[in-house]
Amino acid sequence: MVKKHIYIYSPSGAVRDKAAFKRGVKRLAALGYDVELDADALSSHMRFAGDDDTRLAAIHRAAASGADIAMISRGGYGLTRILDGIRYKTISKAIERGTQFVGISDFTAFQMALLAKTGAVTWAGPALCEGFGVGGAPDLQPDDIMEDCFHDMASGQGEGTGWRQNQAWPRATPLNVHHATVWGGNLSVLASMVGTPYFPSIKSGILFLEDVGEHPYQIERMLTQLLLAGILSSQKAVVLGQFTGFTLNSHDKGFKLNTVVAWLQSRLKVPVLTNLPYGHVQTKVLLPVGKSADLAAEGKDVMLVWGH
Repeated sequence: MVKKHIYIYSPSGAVRDKAAFKRGVKRLAALGYDVELDADALSSHMRFAGDDDTRLAAIHRAAASGADIAMISRGGYGLTRILDGIRYKTISKAIERGTQFVGISDFTAFQMALLAKTGAVTWAGPALCEGFGVGGAPDLQPDDIMEDCFHDMASGQGEGTGWRQNQAWPRATPLNVHHATVWGGNLSVLASMVGTPYFPSIKSGILFLEDVGEHPYQIERMLTQLLLAGILSSQKAVVLGQFTGFTLNSHDKGFKLNTVVAWLQSRLKVPVLTNLPYGHVQTKVLLPVGKSADLAAEGKDVMLVWGH
């Protein structure tokens, strides 16, 4: 069997955790992938992985690489400032030729812009350092579920995912959503793009959201922006993933993430589902951004299926 070719590039933040980078490359090789590193994958300019031109060039080299998968080294920040320099048709043609672009966090900006400009499908999934290199937790092994989902994507066998909600679907009749576009990603990045030409105009979609390091009131504030902009109410379903890395304090007086979820559900007629295994966590599924899918919920069980 021919090894799948993975091209690693850095379009956002500089790689500070070199050990995680090396572990990630080693792990992918051990899993049977042929890993190619972009010439500027470890470049650094201020907080970025090279200046703007350097990172744009890396994106376009990834598109020209002919790789089966183009994976970012890490997220951080940097893509929104270069969106106007990306050659979206070039990226779309690379995807048509078989290159799957995958990433998380700041990568949401790239995904939303590409979706808005071309409709091309990308994948929400791991970055090299935080996923396969287990950045920040070198004593752990990469998550089995994440690796299995990644392999399914790489081999073209990924058909869907299922999970258990924190709370049961409240209605007696099961929820069934058909032929809806899967889209979304990091809430902070997504909210920052509203009103720009790089924000996709998707109606009747399945919008998934996650974030890290944002207090529940900040999460609510960003959700409010999407709510008041009419974005949430125009979807068929809103799916909340993992919101991690925040600290509650004495001033909150009981205001927590569940408070935000209950508030959002009270404000929307659109179903709001919870506990999608995706976000800045080790156990995460891969999601096809821009692909049509079906979603079903009954009790606490949810299924999202795109492999029709």
